Amino acid sequence: MEMPARQKINQPCAACRMLRRRCGSDCLLAPYFPAEESDKFVVVHKVFGASNVIKMLQMVEESKREDCVKSIVYEASSRLGDPVYGSTGAIFHLQKHVQELKLQLESTRAQILESQEGMNQLLRILTDIRQQQPISPIDDAMFDRGDFFLDDATVPVGYDPIEFPLHYDWIFW
Repeated sequence: MEMPARQKINQPCAACRMLRRRCGSDCLLAPYFPAEESDKFVVVHKVFGASNVIKMLQMVEESKREDCVKSIVYEASSRLGDPVYGSTGAIFHLQKHVQELKLQLESTRAQILESQEGMNQLLRILTDIRQQQPISPIDDAMFDRGDFFLDDATVPVGYDPIEFPLHYDWIFW
């Protein structure tokens, strides 16, 4: 069985190195602050202090200590960035962003509904006009082929320039 690198070299953990202590096999901080990751302990020590971190870890059951250390490191990093609010400031910022996105989504949905209503209204008008004016067999053939376009020279039966001015090159019936 191969021994962990820490015991082979007898290298102190990041916490003991920074605190200039002897790092024994019973060191509570060694599993969570290895020598290669000294920056994590530096941040945690600046914000909470070594004795407070040790007290916090002792209060947590051993199976949950790794998660606890991750939370402590995250909160310490957040506190250095925002000393007043820490990670709570980031949470509030994200919640505000979510609220803004919800408002934007509601606005977009309202625009979609408005566009759909406009399209439905246009279709109702077109259907009414088609029902009012009978289409000649020539017009039916043009419609079936799919090449029923309007230009300046041709005006289909049922077209009302006041109701539908020509700002497009074509209109489908």
